[in-house]
Amino acid sequence: MSDLAGQYLDAAIAHLQRIRDEEAAGIEAAAEALARTVQEGGRIFTFGAGHSSLPAQDVVYRAGGLVLMNLLAVPGVIGVDVVPAHLGSALERVPGLATATLDAGPARAGDLLFVISLSGRQVMPVELARHARSRGLTVIGVTSLAYPAQVTSQHPDGLYLKDVCDLVLDSKIAVGDGELTAPGAQTTFGPVSTLTTVALMQSVVAVAVGKLAAAGATPPLFRSGNVDGGTDWNAKLMAEHKDRIFYAF
Repeated sequence: MSDLAGQYLDAAIAHLQRIRDEEAAGIEAAAEALARTVQEGGRIFTFGAGHSSLPAQDVVYRAGGLVLMNLLAVPGVIGVDVVPAHLGSALERVPGLATATLDAGPARAGDLLFVISLSGRQVMPVELARHARSRGLTVIGVTSLAYPAQVTSQHPDGLYLKDVCDLVLDSKIAVGDGELTAPGAQTTFGPVSTLTTVALMQSVVAVAVGKLAAAGATPPLFRSGNVDGGTDWNAKLMAEHKDRIFYAF
């Protein structure tokens, strides 16, 4: 294996181990909030802009995942499917876009929202989290707490995502999101933020599923559509929970 490949994998493993050691209490608290929302009939939403949308999408409509997870899709910022791609970055700085999307949707007091932003410095995640809390949602932020100490906030009030959430999970990613260096490369490379944040989100879901099962509440979990009977199983669950899912007709 290339030395750089080994270095990258070692860096990823080290980050995952650090999260396991240092974020256990946060994962437990977030899972408790998620399990409680499921049991109390609340709706669950996830949001991330740009590449931070990938961990938000990873827990929605997937085998082994909770049926009740919904993606809060703000137009123009989910992934890199807009052209030019940097328009999505510009939209993260536009006031009112995310809050208008939240207000136009089904979210209500008592629901749960995960807001994912690596730096936590842009207008959109801060504004969305603060607005959601004002409407009575519980907000869990997933961000790197290294950024507020080293980069300026782009929010007009100087706030970061960490300042406007009920709970915060720290992805531990260093500023710049690059784990590797090489002669001739003018900046760091080898980001691990996506896989680290996906692991955080999936850990929260896993613990919540365990809590629901332990409490005698059957967790509504998708099966793989690539195993016999999986599609019918999933259709049945989606029909049973149609008032709490918003990714299907």
